[in-house]
Amino acid sequence: MKTIVHLSDLHFGRLDDRLLTPLVQRIRSINPDLVAVSGDFTQRARRREFESAREFLEALPFRIFAVPGNHDVPFYNVAARLVDPFRRYRRYIHEDLEPIHCEQDIAIVGLNSARSLVLGGRGRLNEPQVAAAVSRLRSVAASTMKVVVTHHPFDLPPGHHPDQLVGRAFMAMGQLAAAGADLFLSGHLHLSHIGHTAERYKIAGHSALVVQAGTMSTRGRGELNSFNVLHLARPEMVVERYTWDVELASFGRSWEGRFRHTAQGWVASAGGMSVA
Repeated sequence: MKTIVHLSDLHFGRLDDRLLTPLVQRIRSINPDLVAVSGDFTQRARRREFESAREFLEALPFRIFAVPGNHDVPFYNVAARLVDPFRRYRRYIHEDLEPIHCEQDIAIVGLNSARSLVLGGRGRLNEPQVAAAVSRLRSVAASTMKVVVTHHPFDLPPGHHPDQLVGRAFMAMGQLAAAGADLFLSGHLHLSHIGHTAERYKIAGHSALVVQAGTMSTRGRGELNSFNVLHLARPEMVVERYTWDVELASFGRSWEGRFRHTAQGWVASAGGMSVA
């Protein structure tokens, strides 16, 4: 079984400082195999914000898997935004904007949906990006858990306009579904959410899970700060949400969902593996 901590939208520069030490402590207690961060490490891509993000990552003695978010592209520095928008991200977070991690039983591919010339924070994917991810996912065994990490989401909570989906979502999902993608991790909306791709994309024989993480910033959307923990052992998956408890000043497990892979894809399961 693989355990992944899924964080998103840390927004150093607007991060609630009270959360930082308890967050590190809770992640250390979970002892994950990997920490996946689906973008927006910073608020305005300033150097000091990236430095703080780097210090946070260095406090976690685990493998880090990360992709950029739209806030990791300079906003006020127009020259940097046009010439080399990910220079500071590469320096402080990771040189690879679209990392790949494969080991026994799991393959994870990252797709950079952040765009320097798109206003309003919207994201987008293109065909070469998707083709490279598909090629990697097709190269592993069908029994492998296949995970895709983006900043912008492939699914939305109720009440959100479809414009908030990652750009070219239907093109990308069609190809990633054919490659057997099981799980999509994202952020951007500062809201926790779990969806099934079959409900939106209606691709015959494919129903993956889309798991969206909340935020660690003060820019909440009516939801307490939270992050996800995933326990993966195909054909089973457990998704947990850890939420900030104001009175206890710590993160506690607030929700759990169990899923199983069937002939119809990933479906909710009353039973499932133990995560104790």
